[in-house]
Amino acid sequence: MGRILRLLNTPRLLLRRYHGTVGKKMAALQDDAHQIFRSAVSAVLPPRMLQRALAVKEGAGSATLECGGREFRLDGNLYLVGFGKAVLGMAAEAERIVGRHLVRGVVSIPRGMEESLRRAGKRDMLLPPGGRVLVMEGAANNMVDEAAARAAGEIRELAERLQESDILLVLISGGGSALLPAPVPPLTLQDKQNITQQMALRGATIQELNAIRRALSQLKGGGLARAAYPAQVVGLILSDVIGDDLQVIASGPTVPGAHSAEDCLRILERYGLRGAAPGAVEDAITSRPGEEGAAPFPHVHNILIGSNQIALREAERESQKLGYLPLLLSAAVSGDVAPVSRFFALLARVVCSILTSDPEQAHLEREILLLASTMALPGLRLAQRLQEVKENAGKAGAVCALFGGEITVQVRGKGKGGRNQELALRVAEEWHGSSAAMAGCEVLFLSGGTDGQDGPTDAAGASSYPGLVAQAAEGGLDTGRSLNASDSNGFFRQFQNGRHLLVTGLTGTNVMDVQVLLVRRQAEGP
Repeated sequence: MGRILRLLNTPRLLLRRYHGTVGKKMAALQDDAHQIFRSAVSAVLPPRMLQRALAVKEGAGSATLECGGREFRLDGNLYLVGFGKAVLGMAAEAERIVGRHLVRGVVSIPRGMEESLRRAGKRDMLLPPGGRVLVMEGAANNMVDEAAARAAGEIRELAERLQESDILLVLISGGGSALLPAPVPPLTLQDKQNITQQMALRGATIQELNAIRRALSQLKGGGLARAAYPAQVVGLILSDVIGDDLQVIASGPTVPGAHSAEDCLRILERYGLRGAAPGAVEDAITSRPGEEGAAPFPHVHNILIGSNQIALREAERESQKLGYLPLLLSAAVSGDVAPVSRFFALLARVVCSILTSDPEQAHLEREILLLASTMALPGLRLAQRLQEVKENAGKAGAVCALFGGEITVQVRGKGKGGRNQELALRVAEEWHGSSAAMAGCEVLFLSGGTDGQDGPTDAAGASSYPGLVAQAAEGGLDTGRSLNASDSNGFFRQFQNGRHLLVTGLTGTNVMDVQVLLVRRQAEGP
């Protein structure tokens, strides 16, 4: 009887051993992916960015501010303003660097940011109490409010008082637009919100909405640069947009607008709002300086100090140190989560087929090149990069594909999740049923938000692998049901006690999202 029981239990024992072995391999890959992700974030943390971009050179009886290859004489003439989600840490490091040379500053940050950073232990990103920089919080939930308008008023007043000999440091990061509301008088915040809401309801594009927002603002679309003239303006900018367009980041307060008054009036007319909007709207648009195609302001020096591309370059270096062949493929991943998840899942199969000399390689490669052509990812050059894998497959044995950007997900249920966790779960779903085709490789996919918060959760993202869906089913978890309920966070919390969640805490920066795909040829033997 005992022998029979042992025989009956043998498959179960083998399965446990198999899962134990797979679990160890996945844990090692996950450790690598986390390390690569964290290295990407480290490259765009405020202290590191500011230290790369800003320095003070003290001389005998004089001092010079060095920034972006330029030098500015310091003589009690340095001021600072800032607005955005990452600006508090940027301002703290800037104040440490310039020290006594800073006369005064004002920063506008999201409500609760100071306390959130304090709770996260990010004390190096906090300004000292009673210092030279006034911290003003507003725009709760990224919505324009009166508190943000008061902060914008303080910033405008500081800029307008500057003289030709003064220097204004402008710190800009994502989220800055909602933190810098300054409607052209006599427009009110409500007037401006009403017109943009009507445009959105009638199908206006984000580019059209931003053009009107800039035209109706005293500070956006180059307004802050004009207010500070004739002082020298140095913009230190952290990008949270694909393509790093300075006109888009925080609505471009230090760069000339790209749309003329005529362009903006045509936009209103396109949506039946010309003549229907309050007269003050058209008056504000026509009163703006004509800047279509204008050259950059001569008194402004804008420097991009942080971006998704900069983060990915650091991840590329880190992955190489860990023994992977790095493939930095795109910093412009966008669009709906469904085709993006198919792309990542198929890319893993293609890379594995190259590493294992799979006969299906040519077919899979044609399939992914066709899919990539429909996604229009700028600068992807996928065919050339896959050729690199082929040329190095013999000696490399492990590949790290790196991506960045910001995808979109449709909320369908009442669960809790975020775009990165949903993407990771959907990639696992795409692999389900075809994981046997990658039996010769260890594969892991990770997606995470560089700000440390993916949707309304405390996770930055999650990781997944080919066998995840089947293992979840063994434990009674249904990935499809979780996705239909928009409950990716709920799924990952329950699955294996949350070990596949990426939890970094609030980082104090934001350059969109980073994806890491690791494919390693399976070692021979047990």
